[in-house]
Amino acid sequence: LNLIYILFLSDRNRMKICAIFPLTMAILYTRIGFLLFAFLVSSSFSVSVSLSFSPADEYLINCGSDVDYTVDNRVFVSDASSASNVKLFSPEGSIALQGEYLSPNVPQIYRTARIFARQAKYELKVREKGTHMVRLHFNRLNSSKIDLRDDAEFHVTVNGHVLLRNFSGDYDESRVREFLIWVDAGEVVIRLIPSRDSKLAFVNAIEVISAPEDLIADTATSVSHDGTGKLNGVAKQAMEVMYRINVGGRKVTPFNDTLWRTWVTDDEYLKTGDASSEKAYFTGRIKYRPGGASREVGPDNVYNTARVARRSNGVVPRVVLSWDFPVSAGYKYLIRMHFCDIASKSLGMLYFNIYINGELAYGDFDISYAADNVLASPYYIDFVVDATSGSSITVSVGPSNKTSLGEDGLDAILNGVEIMKMNNSLGSLDGFVSADTILTSCPNRRNLSILIAMMAFMCIFMSFYIATQRKKVRDDYGWTKLSMDVRQDNPKSGNQFASTQP
Repeated sequence: LNLIYILFLSDRNRMKICAIFPLTMAILYTRIGFLLFAFLVSSSFSVSVSLSFSPADEYLINCGSDVDYTVDNRVFVSDASSASNVKLFSPEGSIALQGEYLSPNVPQIYRTARIFARQAKYELKVREKGTHMVRLHFNRLNSSKIDLRDDAEFHVTVNGHVLLRNFSGDYDESRVREFLIWVDAGEVVIRLIPSRDSKLAFVNAIEVISAPEDLIADTATSVSHDGTGKLNGVAKQAMEVMYRINVGGRKVTPFNDTLWRTWVTDDEYLKTGDASSEKAYFTGRIKYRPGGASREVGPDNVYNTARVARRSNGVVPRVVLSWDFPVSAGYKYLIRMHFCDIASKSLGMLYFNIYINGELAYGDFDISYAADNVLASPYYIDFVVDATSGSSITVSVGPSNKTSLGEDGLDAILNGVEIMKMNNSLGSLDGFVSADTILTSCPNRRNLSILIAMMAFMCIFMSFYIATQRKKVRDDYGWTKLSMDVRQDNPKSGNQFASTQP
């Protein structure tokens, strides 16, 4: 209160107090400065929090456990809890499996699993129409009762799309399969269907999160031998994330990504250009801007690192930087390339070409123009390629005819790559088969049991009916014989049952 009183004094009276109590006033002004600083920090933090992504729909489900677990500050709710707001339909029930002989480093959500002997489904109500991220977590547990390494093989469908077919989780460590599904209806339905009677289906954890509107654009540039073109309707395709690469940087964990994604390093996929490339690191602030890539499209840790092609002795190198990614043929793939000029000293100095599978996808790309003439401002381009032949996709960046011979010596840059498989004509991401075909070809045991019971009942009924008819035939034959005997004894009698008058 004294501080507030002094602040509202006139300048003359305030100066008198300063002359009498110089030390006291120094302390008071120090406190004022501290309070202003704390207010500014608090305000900026509040703005930062208010601007962070908050999904309309967010389900984090811990399957097969009766307790909730926190992973990376995110609470996975038990699928047996009413608080999960998830409906689990399993006509023949399910088994909650607790893994045995697990390493202490295994996260809690991978220590339990929900096991199904027949078709089951999770129903999740959603409030927002649009793209939803669906992450399925798998870890093949074994115990004294069940060994999923031998017994698991199943299909997974979501809202009419086949996501996994004859899936067994055939790897020795936990893994996440991530999908992007367009949702028109008010729910997401995840079905798990054993491939045959002797096999089981399982899942350890499920995530369903509504994506930001700008995560998947509806248009992309198609690339083929015939050139490039515009492709519409991309956003409504079902996709599986095959690769998410932090080029030139370290692995990015879900804890450091606003959408809880994992970005791996590019060392395994770098094909050419290792000798002529260098890694770039940026310690300044990434300048996200309206109309450009948002932090949800790519985090800071992707845009503040890169690989660059840099010439030596002013000579433009002939070798381009290339990365090679194995894929399955027979699908279209969305290729998202992330760019952020963190290496140039000035604007307008970096031009380069972009290639997909050796085809020119974008010539003379002016990264400064694309980023509205702002350095360290992120930008991305979406390409679609049809992998009808071959078993890999190659992305490359290299010098163009407009490459400057300035002092920077830069010829190309790339910060990140994402590759997503798009559904085929049957809506499938795993084989040329539709969800309806899978559902009809894999009846659950209850329906099969009902069918068998009905057939058994019909067999019993027919056996009883035939036996009854045979008995009736025998009885009718004996009655006729008796009637003939009576007629022989009384040839004039018109009714053998007529009463006889005395």
